[in-house]
Amino acid sequence: MPSSKNLVAGVIGVQGDVSEHMGAISRLGTQHNLSIDTFAIRQIGIIPKCDFLTIPGGESTTISRLIDDTGMSSEIITHATSGKPLLVTCAGLIVASSNANDSRVKTLNLLDVSINRNAFGRQIDSLETHLSIVGLNDPFPAVFIRAPAVDSVSKNVEILAEHEGKPVAIRQDNIIGTSFHPELTSDLRIHDLAFFGTTISDSKA
Repeated sequence: MPSSKNLVAGVIGVQGDVSEHMGAISRLGTQHNLSIDTFAIRQIGIIPKCDFLTIPGGESTTISRLIDDTGMSSEIITHATSGKPLLVTCAGLIVASSNANDSRVKTLNLLDVSINRNAFGRQIDSLETHLSIVGLNDPFPAVFIRAPAVDSVSKNVEILAEHEGKPVAIRQDNIIGTSFHPELTSDLRIHDLAFFGTTISDSKA
């Protein structure tokens, strides 16, 4: 956990649920009585200044192409391999994986997992369910929208939650990945677990 009282958080801002993640991080800072400067990142040079980083949900082929075109991919990899916290959600999980099972997605190879894109159906098959998640005392209200699932994991990856027998929340060292969208709820515990390694007992805004 960073010791500075003036923290910097970045949300990869090329596409997807950017503002929702920024809002969640801002509320999390208030919960911890910390000042967290949060940026939507669309160009190189900002990621190296970040204590926390998020790759949001959206469209994985678009996100992977744009972060590669802008040169941000290498900065994201450096952030993660240096041990700084990284949260990847839905499409972000696909982009961070080692195998997206889709040649259109140039993955970052940060998570030793294989992904089944759109494992839980189309947009109309979106759902919300309460998941039991390792590290959280109470079930989490998980929102799934055209969600991926994890097909396989290496021994380096811890499965934090499953839905319908499929892994939907994982952790590998300093990276937490979810198939669902924690930013679309008022519950801050996934962001808290990813960035601070703790859980706020009353984490709802």
